[in-house]
Formats: sequence, C-alpha cells, structure tokens
Amino acid sequence: MGLPADRRSRRALLSGLGLLALAAVAVAVSLNTGTISLSPAAVWRTLAGGGTAEESLILFQYRLPRILVTMLAGIGLGVAGAVFQGASRNSLADPGLLGINAGAALGLIVFVSFFRTMDGPVSLLIPAFAFIGGTAAAVLVFLLSYERGRGLLPIQLILTGISIEAGLSAMTLFLSLRLDPDTYAFTARWLAGSVWGRDWIHVWTLLPWIAVLVPCIYMASRTLDSFSFGDDLAKGLGSRVGRSRLLLLAAAVALSCASAAMAGGIGFIGLAAPHIARQLAGPRHRHFLPLTALVGLVILVCADTIGRSLFQPSPVPAGVVAAALGGPYFLYLLFRPKK
Repeated sequence: MGLPADRRSRRALLSGLGLLALAAVAVAVSLNTGTISLSPAAVWRTLAGGGTAEESLILFQYRLPRILVTMLAGIGLGVAGAVFQGASRNSLADPGLLGINAGAALGLIVFVSFFRTMDGPVSLLIPAFAFIGGTAAAVLVFLLSYERGRGLLPIQLILTGISIEAGLSAMTLFLSLRLDPDTYAFTARWLAGSVWGRDWIHVWTLLPWIAVLVPCIYMASRTLDSFSFGDDLAKGLGSRVGRSRLLLLAAAVALSCASAAMAGGIGFIGLAAPHIARQLAGPRHRHFLPLTALVGLVILVCADTIGRSLFQPSPVPAGVVAAALGGPYFLYLLFRPKK
C-alpha cells in the first residue's frame, strides 16, 4: 500500500528541508576549500563586503562563479534525467543515454579543430558549439525514433540514443587524436566534466535556462505521471501523449545541453538524482521533481568540492568524481531486488 497523499506531501517537505540544509552545508564547505584556504570567518566577512582585495578576488572571481555553475548544472541535469525517465518509461534513461553528452563533446571537438585558441572572446563560442552539438544529436535521435501515426516510441528512443551515442563518441575520439597536446589536454578536461575557469558570463548564460524550463517542467508533473500508465491509458485520461512527450523531451534536451555546455560531460546525475528523490518522496512528479533538483545540486557541488580539496595539487574533475560514485550505483539499480 502506498502512503496517503498528506503523508507523502509531508515526507516530501521534510526531505526537501533536509536537502536544502545539506545543500547549504555543501556550498559553505566548497566556498572554504581550494588551493588557497579561506576560513569560514573570512568567507562570511568577504561576502558581507569586508574582506581584503585578495579574499574578494578569490571568492567573487574564482570560487563563487564556479560553485553557481555547478549548482545550476546539477539542477538541470537532475530534472532532465527525471523527464527522460518519465517520458520514456525507462528507469535507466539519462542525458548520456540519448547521445546528448556525446553530441556536446563532438561540438567541442569541432570547435577546437577550427579555432586553435582557447583564450579571448573566441573561447565564449565553446558552450555554443557544445549546445549545438547536443541539440543536433537529440534531434537526430528523435527523428529516427519517430513513427508516423504512433509518435515517439519510448523503447526505440532509448535504443536509437545508445546507437547514436556510440557513433558520435567514435567520431569524437577520431578527431581528438588529431589535436596538438595542449588542445587535447584542454578537451580531455572538459570531456571529464571539469568546471575550472568558469566565469560570471557562464552563470548568467545558464541561469535563464534553469529559471524558465525547470518551473515549466514542474507544471507538467501530472502529464509525466500519466506516462507511467502507458500511452493508451494516458490518452484515456485526456493527455495528448505525442505532443506532450515531444514538448517535455525538448525541454529536457535544452536543460541537458545548456548544463553540458557549461559544466562539461558529466554523467550519473541525470540517472541517480531522480531515483534518490523518488525513494525520498514517492512516485508522483510534483513531489519528487523539486527533490531531484536539490539532489542533483548536492551531488555536483560535492563532487567538485571533493575533486578540488582531496586531490591537491592536481584536482580531479567533478565528472570523474561523479562517475566514481555512479558506477556502483548503476550496478545497484541493475541488481537490486525487484518488488
């Protein structure tokens, strides 16, 4: 028997408050850690406008933009994963499975193949190329998964995504082998999910995507719930299945591409965050979608903080830390007892 609605709402609220507290702790720890250590007192003094010039430079020009990018990207990847899983009725779906990360990676490789400099205004085109690559990959997957009269087929969507991801990854590897050592090192860091060097322009570029699309997806929670009953029953409940699935998937693709463009190729979060949130708040999207956003935020901020603080003087990209956590969790999802 499931929990009554009021108990589910109370449980979701308490879980959300706990995750908010955990997120605040993670951000506070991240602000205090790095190559140059700042005490908590120095951080709060600097945030209040009373820090030294060096403390202000470290906090406002280096750490805060990086942390905000990881927060926003974690939210975007988590919510996008929840939409992919709900719309495809596949609990193992995530942005990487649909070829979006591979498309973004190919966009980056195409960029560095034509523009040999990573400095100056040209470098601002890197997120644009990654976004275009991810979007093109998603459009290709959608076109190949569409069947006239039946719309997007969830199973075919996943299988096509896996095939496209493999092909794009092979193209990316081929092109990357032709790069000079310095450019290859840069692309390898980006592909591994490094958020080093993020600036305020990256924050302001990613923020509108998160601020607009996440509330829109939340308002479609009931539609996402209806997909779990199957297309025929969802149509009987009044849902325009084909159109609704396409719009929600398009929103999830935009979230994924924007997040990958700013934070690099980070996996696991889109897979794990919805599962963790669902265990905390139950299966209804209006309950667990906000928790999914918070779980994604916490995971990515913690991964970046761990990579920066525990592996000095050679920090590990956040994507590598997230993948190290994701491997065991993926195996757990595959082999856990089915109820």
